Order: sequence, then C-alpha cells, then structure tokens
Amino acid sequence: MITRGDIFGFAPDEKYTASIAYFSMEFAIDQALKIYSGGLGFLAGSHLRSAYELKQNLLGIGILWKYGYYDQVKGNNGLMKPEFIEKEYSFLQDTGIVFTVSVHDSPVHVKAYLLKPETFKSAPLFLLSTDIAENDELSRSITHCLYDQNEATRIAQTIVLGIGGAMLLDILGITPDVYHMNEGHSVSLNFYLYAKYKSLEEVRKRVVFTTHTPEMAGNEAHSYSLLKEMSFFYHLQDHEAKSILGMEGDYFNYTLAALKFARKANGVSKLHGEVARRMWGDNPGICEIVSITNAQNKAYWADIQFNTAISARDNKCITRRKQEMKSDLFKVVADQCGKLFDENILTIVWARRFADYKRADLIMADWDRFIKLMDSKDYPVQLIWAGKPYPEDEGSINLFNQMISRTKPFANCAVLTGYELGLSALLKKGSDVWLNNPRMYHEASGTSGMTAAMNGSINLSLPDGWVPEFAKDKENCFVIAPAPDRSSMVERDIQENKNLLDTLEDIVLPMYYTQPENWIAMIKTAANEIVPEFEAGRLADEYYEKIYMA
Repeated sequence: MITRGDIFGFAPDEKYTASIAYFSMEFAIDQALKIYSGGLGFLAGSHLRSAYELKQNLLGIGILWKYGYYDQVKGNNGLMKPEFIEKEYSFLQDTGIVFTVSVHDSPVHVKAYLLKPETFKSAPLFLLSTDIAENDELSRSITHCLYDQNEATRIAQTIVLGIGGAMLLDILGITPDVYHMNEGHSVSLNFYLYAKYKSLEEVRKRVVFTTHTPEMAGNEAHSYSLLKEMSFFYHLQDHEAKSILGMEGDYFNYTLAALKFARKANGVSKLHGEVARRMWGDNPGICEIVSITNAQNKAYWADIQFNTAISARDNKCITRRKQEMKSDLFKVVADQCGKLFDENILTIVWARRFADYKRADLIMADWDRFIKLMDSKDYPVQLIWAGKPYPEDEGSINLFNQMISRTKPFANCAVLTGYELGLSALLKKGSDVWLNNPRMYHEASGTSGMTAAMNGSINLSLPDGWVPEFAKDKENCFVIAPAPDRSSMVERDIQENKNLLDTLEDIVLPMYYTQPENWIAMIKTAANEIVPEFEAGRLADEYYEKIYMA
C-alpha cells in the first residue's frame, strides 16, 4: 500500500501538522494538466502550490477529466468552437488502487492516480477516474467532461468526488483532521461521514466549506427524488437526509447543505462574506461564515526578471522587461489573428471565464464612442479579449463569436482562443491595463487582477470582489465608478460604460502617454502592495488559522 512518505515526500512544518483533505472539482496546477475551467481551479491550484511551499499537511482530492473542460479552437469560418480531445498524462502515478462507489444503486469502479508534489511543486493531489475497463461505457463517461451538461452525469461526478474521495482516504488509512469542501460539489462526502460517525455533530467537527457563488441561481440544486435514485445520500433515504439537516422543499441545495454540515465556512472576499451572510443567514442550523480573500501564488505567476527589476527599483529595466513581455504576447496575436501589435502602444486586456455577468463587451456598448477610441491617433489603444464560455452556453458562445466578427476590421483589436494557464500568463505579463467590469456584487472575488499586478499590468476595475481591499484610485489602480445600486440593469450598463470610457480617456491614456514617470510609479506601487496580502502563502496560512484550527 502507498505510504504517507510516498504521497508527500516531506515532513510537514510543525505549524501545519493538522491533516487536511481539500476536495475540489477542478485544479489549475500547470498548463500540462487540463482539469480546470476557470477561477475556481486557478484558486485551488495556487492554494496547493503555496501549501507545498509552506510544507503544510494538506492533500488534494479531485477528478481526472479525460477530455478536460474542452479545447477552445476556431473552425474554418474563423469562429470559436469547442472540441473534446482525449488527454494523456504520463507524469501521473497509477496508485494501483481501484474501488467501487455506488451510483444509481450500481457499483462503479474508480481508479486513483497521484500527482506527486515534486512534479509541479504542489501539494499531493489524488485524481479519480471511472474511465477504466472494469466499467461499462455509461460509467466510464462520468469522468469524461468537467461540468457535463447531463444532470444525472453531473450528479454522478459529485458522488465520485465526495463519497469516492472520502472512501479513498479510508483505503489509504488517512483520517484527516479536516475535510475541506472547495465549493459544494463534494457535499456528498458528508453522507459517507454520517454513516461512519452516526452523528451530525461528529461530522461537523471534521468539515469546513468555502462558498464561491454570490448568486442564488448559481448554487447547484437537484431534486431529492433524483438524488436518491442516484445514491447521492449513500445509505440514507431522502427523508432521512432532510430530517438530519432540517431542510425542506423538493430540491436539495448543495451550498445550503454544506453550510449545515460544516463547523465553519468562508466567503472568498470581505465583500463576498457579507453577501453570503445575507444570502444564507435566515436559514436555521447553518455554520458561521467568515471571509478569507482569494489569492494567487507568486512563484508560479510572477515574471522573475520583471520582479527583480521591481525589487531593484530600476525603472529602465522595468520598462524594458515590460516591452519584452508585450512582444511575447503579440506573437500570439499575430499567429492567431494576423494582426501586428506595437509594444509602444497602451494595451488593454479583458481575459477571464466568459460569463454574461462579467460583461466582456461593456466597452463596446456605445459603439460610436468605441470606434473613436480605437481610431485615436493622439492616444492609440490596442485591445485584446480572451476567455472560455461554458461549452453548452450558446448565448455566451454567440457573444464571443460576435466579438470576433465585430473586431475583425480593427487592426488594433484581437480576440484570442485557447484561454488556459499558459495564455493567461502571457496576457497578464503582456498587458498594460487589466480590465475588470463585472456587474456589481456578482463577482465573489476574482483573482486575475492580482496576478496582472504582479506583472506590471495596472487594474482598471469596478470595486467588486477583492478589489475594494486593494484599490487606491490613481495610486495602485484605476477605479471605475459604479452606477447607483438602485439602477436597472440597462441603466447600469449605460452608466458604467460611460464611466469606463471617461476613466480611460480622461485619466488612463493621458497618464500613459504624457506622464510615464507616474505610470511606472503606479506599476511599482501595485506590484509591491499586491504581495503579501494577495499572495497565496497568506491564504494558505490563513485557512489553517481561521478555518482548520479554529
């Protein structure tokens, strides 16, 4: 049997000896391991990297997605389309462990693989797969595609992650002090623990939860009857699950159940913590919700040469390295779009998961003004967009493709495909301005602007998510004034488009072109203030202090 020494390869620091099992549907650890879709995975990946750096006694539990999320490519018409391509990973260790999990009252065989810490300098990560010969094709398909569109398959995925992950730990002889659910996908593990410990209080002693979703509609829920058919409640009947948790209605809400099973939970920014307490606070029996703001791992994301120049306060080296990073990004623009960008021109990037509330096209809302911005000779601009829509979200895919078509005539606009860790890093390093304009109170945290600031890209952002904890307008970022809270959605879009363009035209562009010394000062201030507060070492330590050991 695989030993603890085989799994970790190091002794934990005495500050972090409490053992933690960290369950997440996705992990963005390295470009080579495509088992993530967006921000949830980016956060989990940075958490595991910083846990490794701090030598914490933490291991991850996830799923080995055969096709990943999807490959974002362009068809012969130049428009985006999702492709599902099988992935191979020779660097994962086959543990030889195969066990069965009940799904729809039938045994499904699950194989465990291990990503060892030394491979990518991350905490050890076990990845579960049902795509093995012992299963029929339906069972094999459970771990094919991250966030499968079929409801029964999605439920099966959460059973494999939650119950399967907890079973694996027992097989390994590991009894964690804390089971950490990163989002509610693994909530089924609590029913396995309840069968083991026979008491809700005993489960609560061992479980903590992180919620990432500030919209009620975004919190996953399924009918009790379907979940019972799928064996989601382990050995319990659906009415027993309701009784244990004091839940009513026809639908089981993953987040609400997680808040009732956990002894403590957290939102992922100070603002989101407040939103989460308002969202869930009226429900009896939920745990305390605190705030631990998301962060990103500097060692992975920050350009070494650029940060050496920042530490040396060498303005010439900062400027030179920034131009080199822009040149690297512009090679991708030329390759994908046939457009040649100029390293001397201010370059704005909007890049993140492509969801409606993030408003990728807000800057275009006043088309005449957008054209004027793009055609300016006094203060020229280059714009780049990137991001992956959900593969079944036709509305978001159509918007992405409309943006490709609308920007095609502009030599200074590009829409890039293939938004994964590698391209994300190039965009953060190669941009001058990092644009973030979600609908207010819809962004739980967001982390892309943190890594942009580590690489000399100044945030231009609405004050949502993590931003209010960092932002000093015109000192370390540019803040876009939000519309009044009472505004309708249409009114908000109109007003915030105006505020965005006003900020760009009146403040950002004049500073870049006429006050370069002020621009460099902002770059240095942002890079110095983003760490350590928004570096994942702080986050990994804070989880032990505020959640695991509290």
